Amino acid sequence: MTEANAALSPWKGELPRIGIRPTIDGRLGGVRESLEEQTMEQARSVVELLTKVLRYPNGKPVECVVADTCIGGVAEASAAAEKFRKEGVAVTITVTPCWCYGSETMDMDPHTVKAIWGFNGTERPGAVYLAAVLAAHTQKGLPAFGIYGKDVQPAGTKEIPADVAEKLLNFARCGLAVGLMKGRSYLSMGGTSMGIAGSMVDSSMWEKYFGMRVEAIDLTEFVGRLQKDQFDQEEFKKAKAWVAENCPEGKDYNSDETKRSRESLDSEWDVSIKMALIARDLMVGNPKLAEMGLGEQAHGHSAIAAGFQGQRQWTDHFPNGDFLEAILNTSFDWNGKRPPYIVATENDAMNGAGMLLGHLLTNSAQVFADLRTYWSMDAIAQASGERFSHELVGDGILHLINSGPAALDGTGQQGDSDGNPTMKPYWEIEDSEVDACLQATTWHPSVTEYFPGGGWSTRFKTRGGMASTMIRLNLVDGLGPALQIAEGYSIELPETIHDALDDRTNPTWPTTWFAPTLTGEGAFRSAYEVMNSWGANHCVLTCGHVGHLYITLASMLRIPVYMHNVSEERIFRPSSWKAFGTAGLESADFRACQTYGPLYR
Repeated sequence: MTEANAALSPWKGELPRIGIRPTIDGRLGGVRESLEEQTMEQARSVVELLTKVLRYPNGKPVECVVADTCIGGVAEASAAAEKFRKEGVAVTITVTPCWCYGSETMDMDPHTVKAIWGFNGTERPGAVYLAAVLAAHTQKGLPAFGIYGKDVQPAGTKEIPADVAEKLLNFARCGLAVGLMKGRSYLSMGGTSMGIAGSMVDSSMWEKYFGMRVEAIDLTEFVGRLQKDQFDQEEFKKAKAWVAENCPEGKDYNSDETKRSRESLDSEWDVSIKMALIARDLMVGNPKLAEMGLGEQAHGHSAIAAGFQGQRQWTDHFPNGDFLEAILNTSFDWNGKRPPYIVATENDAMNGAGMLLGHLLTNSAQVFADLRTYWSMDAIAQASGERFSHELVGDGILHLINSGPAALDGTGQQGDSDGNPTMKPYWEIEDSEVDACLQATTWHPSVTEYFPGGGWSTRFKTRGGMASTMIRLNLVDGLGPALQIAEGYSIELPETIHDALDDRTNPTWPTTWFAPTLTGEGAFRSAYEVMNSWGANHCVLTCGHVGHLYITLASMLRIPVYMHNVSEERIFRPSSWKAFGTAGLESADFRACQTYGPLYR
């Protein structure tokens, strides 16, 4: 990440750490002494795994803090808790190869996310301690994740089994997401857009479930900063030159009567670029503003997610926010590669929350879209005059499309080790992939009837074959937030079929054709039922089949999941969830979340 991007990152300063708690049988006189090194070695092996694999959104390896001593009783547990508080620990993993005193050694902090790995060996009863301490967690209302390897290992084994490593990594990813949100902000830029319920920002939800505050500014703040040139003038020049070189203009689809002049379009580019700079500065601040005598504005709002109202009070008079949303959500700009800024179009804070969760789980950019249309195979043939079949498509496909805010990473021009389309953390993206994303995107004058104030819209289509997870967080009266998840793949249609379908809506907007993976049950009997069961007009597309991570994270936040196609063996929730039922896991999830209530109640 360049120096400029580092100074403007939402992930500056101290970030939450993972605390490792080596617990031990406290009996001195031979028992404890024989286990000290083995227990500490188990803790060190977890640290090595986590720091090698996991990174914060800024690209730096995650940091772990190990208790100063093995924890054999309440005094050492308290000392570890005090150290963790000073070191900013938000997630704890307790490890042990042996029996320990459960209630005396457990993590009692109600706001840390907890897991226990009980070594599966026959020499010492680590599994017995795991069961005992999980029972204590359940009894005391402190949910904890139990990690227990499938195969028995001999004492002293240093290698972490693959199944244990996967659970440790998945738990840590999700736990860090919880810690990274706490104390930050969602910035509402404007208010409700066109009566969309998701943009009626619910401060209580953000506070109780995510530990975040809602900051709000009126869009006149944009007007004032535009009129007074309250942004980095040199960076604007740099950004304008970069846009001219890297953002090719496409066809103007407006009628002759509604086409805007070249002078107007050039002005719209200038304002759009300035809006992007202003939105970013409002989110994270900018030290350049302090140099301009704008000390208060230089601080920003400590926002790791935001939303821009846009329609209609803004877009009836000023260029739309499509460039602002598209470029900030992307993993690169004129300053180089960097973490995406999470910005929801139409200030849909519920989709903004979903984008934030997806970004924290994967460190990659997220695609914001309308879940616009279900196309059956017969309807495709009727509209295009051609029959289409694909091994990943059942009864039809879903058209994900929206007016411009989708991250350019969503083109699918980044590739994994096998050449499949993907969306990477910024530090893995090659320069050639940045160029490919830019070349696959065209920028079109916005449709004047929709946007009288002008602006620019992106057009691209996502490469087919990208494993993806579509999600939506909905707010339900009397229930609170609830999550929907649909894993599937992006689909690439033949050009003639794509054009026939795409032209039926608005060809100036980016498109992802998505086929959910069907299970034959519930909402996943068909793609039609997925569309018919969706809870809102918007969705988030996250790269990868990461529905299991969303489920784990939702359980940490006490948010129930009411629709998903993740197989049961991939689901990982706190041990106490089993007490609410083992046959109907979806119903048990609702009962557990209702019983425990939001994390920050």
